Amino acid sequence: MLLRTFLTAVVSLLCFAPVLAGPPNVVMIVSDDQGWGDYSFMGHEAIRTPHLDRLASQSLTFTRGYVPTSLCRPSLATIITGLYPHQHRITGNDPRPPAGLNGYKLRREGDPQYTAQLEKLIANIERVPTLPRLLAEKGYVSLQTGKWWEGHFSRGGFTHGMTHGDPKLGGRHGDEGLKIGRDSMEPIFDFIDSAAAEGKPFFVWYAPFLPHLPHNPPQRLLDKYTSTGRPEAIARYYAMCEWFDETCGQLLDHLDTKGLSRDTIVLYIADNGWTQPPVIQDGAVGGPRGKRTPYEGGARTPIMVRWPGQIEPGRDDRTLASAIDLAPTVLAACGLKARGQSMPGLDLRDNEALGKRQAIFGEAYTHDVQDLDNPSTSLLSRWCIEGDWKLIAPYRPNDPDAQPELYDVAGDPAEQRNLAASHPQVVERLNARIEKWWTAGR
Repeated sequence: MLLRTFLTAVVSLLCFAPVLAGPPNVVMIVSDDQGWGDYSFMGHEAIRTPHLDRLASQSLTFTRGYVPTSLCRPSLATIITGLYPHQHRITGNDPRPPAGLNGYKLRREGDPQYTAQLEKLIANIERVPTLPRLLAEKGYVSLQTGKWWEGHFSRGGFTHGMTHGDPKLGGRHGDEGLKIGRDSMEPIFDFIDSAAAEGKPFFVWYAPFLPHLPHNPPQRLLDKYTSTGRPEAIARYYAMCEWFDETCGQLLDHLDTKGLSRDTIVLYIADNGWTQPPVIQDGAVGGPRGKRTPYEGGARTPIMVRWPGQIEPGRDDRTLASAIDLAPTVLAACGLKARGQSMPGLDLRDNEALGKRQAIFGEAYTHDVQDLDNPSTSLLSRWCIEGDWKLIAPYRPNDPDAQPELYDVAGDPAEQRNLAASHPQVVERLNARIEKWWTAGR
């Protein structure tokens, strides 16, 4: 009888305890130009995101997540490397073209000097560790889809991908990869199915051109958000957010259907925030204090990590999380260590380490890189968040007249009340933190 009871207990443990046959698969979902509150699980009054709501409920969800730089290319480079922009040296979207000339035209026409600048900027991704390259050491295959600025997908270490990166064929920030989500999810499904059939762990980079401009959602979704008193531009953006959510649901459902969810870490972040104006002007990049700015509307994003049976789900509205934490979290979960310039981020599963974190940091640059050999020439400001205090410190060599801005982002998330003059001691303390962080990371 005792032996039977013992054997029954052993069988029960083997059936129900979380046991992995090998290293976990990894899926990285990166939204493109989405405001930090523009999800129903974040309390938006109109936007519906049922699939991301479900992911949030199943994940360790940090509602106070941030990207160090609120511009597409440097932000994506940070996510894939775990390094700050001043470390990986990809600080802007494009090299600065010669005065009076158009960089897009120079790129398409293959101007030799501008092409050399493009190559020099892309080459930065090959001198630092990336998640695909590091995971390859454990036998992972990897797929790039969506946004990707660093030339051919293989230059980032991916074994498979959609982006060719040839400027003469329209290569810039994703080319063929930008079809994912908007046209089809089949390239991801085919890759996952192939990797599973071969018994190989996989890494998927899903960074679709959603809800990014152009805001051209399916008519059924636009109709849903069109209402009296709501500007069309707002309705279009809202519909784009739900369209993106639908594609995330398709990806998560495929993992479920194939029985892969329990063996897969899913991570979620937006590359930068977004504020939607009532009218989009030609060449606009959204509303004020959004994309490309150090304000909450530009830098803040929810961050989620889901691994069923391995990570306890929960919503954390206080802990500060950063895009620099994603790479070390993935590497630690997959049995690898951070490399290179000692990735400064934390493993988001490590409650003790997160509890000891005193501040997070970021940096804002010009859209075009002014000098590829000296990133500081493009630097506009640096920022630090300590608890509820946020200091935006202008970089005086490039903007001598700018003044520091200090906000209580808990009580004033829209950052309307600059408290720098009334709290000089806080400004001094956070400035000291910024200088220490900046010096240590160089």
